[in-house]
Amino acid sequence: MEEKIRTALMSCPLFAQMDGKEIESVMENVNYKTVEFSKGEIIALAGIPCRYADIVVGGSLICSMASLSGKQIEISRLSRGNMIAPAYLFSQDHAMPVSVETDTKAEILRMSKESFRTLADSNRQVRMNFIRLLSDLNVFLTGKIKILSLYTVREKVAYLIRKIADEQDSNLIHLDRSRQEIAKSFGIQKFSLLRVLSHFEQEGAIKIDGKDIQIINSKLIR
Repeated sequence: MEEKIRTALMSCPLFAQMDGKEIESVMENVNYKTVEFSKGEIIALAGIPCRYADIVVGGSLICSMASLSGKQIEISRLSRGNMIAPAYLFSQDHAMPVSVETDTKAEILRMSKESFRTLADSNRQVRMNFIRLLSDLNVFLTGKIKILSLYTVREKVAYLIRKIADEQDSNLIHLDRSRQEIAKSFGIQKFSLLRVLSHFEQEGAIKIDGKDIQIINSKLIR
């Protein structure tokens, strides 16, 4: 097994609590291949059946939904170690709920459903990890639905700032995406995002310097 594949699988929740040797051993009898994609390439389209168990080996992917009017909302971003739509692999209606597009050049480890079933049947830890992965995904999607459907624009931006501050463990946070990309992920217009950020700054809650935001008064970010 290539080092980059082993490293990716060690960061995949499917193989949690397993070291490199254990992962190599359990994968020995499983048929898989790696597939490379260019930046901006469509990996899966919403509505198309989920046929493979795909794990990201390298690169970044964007999962998004589109309304009948063509409006797109970014649901999640996937990177090394993430599985693509695992909940739909064995579901009765296994049509993909999202379209998946590469954000950078990417590489995927791909298994058929039958191969993935062999993997899960052969190792109890993998089975339990898959159950936990699906449970965590359900929690994530429930939270995402709440934010998209119930939060006001101001509450969405406040949530974003607090979330990044927690992740970076700092009151000086750095945005790793453009304003347009952030707005798309919350299903709002870019000018709405900019207006709320401006209001927070005027209120003395934050200070903006390009992609860096200094949190001045966290109590005002609500």
